[in-house]
This record gives sequence, structure tokens and C-alpha cells, in this order.
Amino acid sequence: MKTPEVIEALSALAHEHRLAIYRLLVQRGPEGLPAGAIGQRVGLLPSSLTFHLQNLQRAGLIAQRRESRQLIYSADFTVMNGLVGYLTENCCGNSGAACVPTYAPARAAKPARHAAKVA
Repeated sequence: MKTPEVIEALSALAHEHRLAIYRLLVQRGPEGLPAGAIGQRVGLLPSSLTFHLQNLQRAGLIAQRRESRQLIYSADFTVMNGLVGYLTENCCGNSGAACVPTYAPARAAKPARHAAKVA
């Protein structure tokens, strides 16, 4: 990917609803989801959903196809991999394997439990 494309993709993802939509579509895989199901799952009205889907589509992050009367949206995994590749291309300079991404899902930190002191 070229820098302007990366900037557009990151700009599109820099919004709470668009990031939620994109994560949902990535999790769903190539099959994608109809627009109505996306709206229900992320809690958006159709007009707001359309705005956010168009933004992601203009950035090249998602694709749209028609099945009968429904519009189905899915993540464009080629673009996603290009974006991740661009971001990690020069990762960690010369530190080698220390920078290899593991792609483990981010987890919320668990609060530390304090052991009772024994007197």
C-alpha cells in the first residue's frame, strides 16, 4: 500500500462505530453480513449505518455485493493484510524476531488479586 491509502484506511477506522463495524466484518469472514444485521449488532440506525459503511468502502476496507434484495458487506482481506504489512514493514528496525506479530486478540487486563497476608 502507498502512504495516502494507509492514511485513508486509518482515518476510516478512527471512529468508534466504523471500527466496530470493521471488526464485526473481519470476524464474520468472507461471507460477510447484510446491512440490516450489521446495524442491529452495532446499534445504528440505517441512515447512520449507511454513512459509516460508505466511509469504510471508500477507504477500500470493505466490499459490497448484492444478493437478491440485500446488500452484503464483507471485509477486504487483501487490503487489511496490506495495511498490516505497511504498519509492520519496518517494525523494530534491526531487532529481528522480537517484532514478529502474533496476531493474538487484545485482552482486557485482569485486576490483580492481592493475597491475604499471613501474620
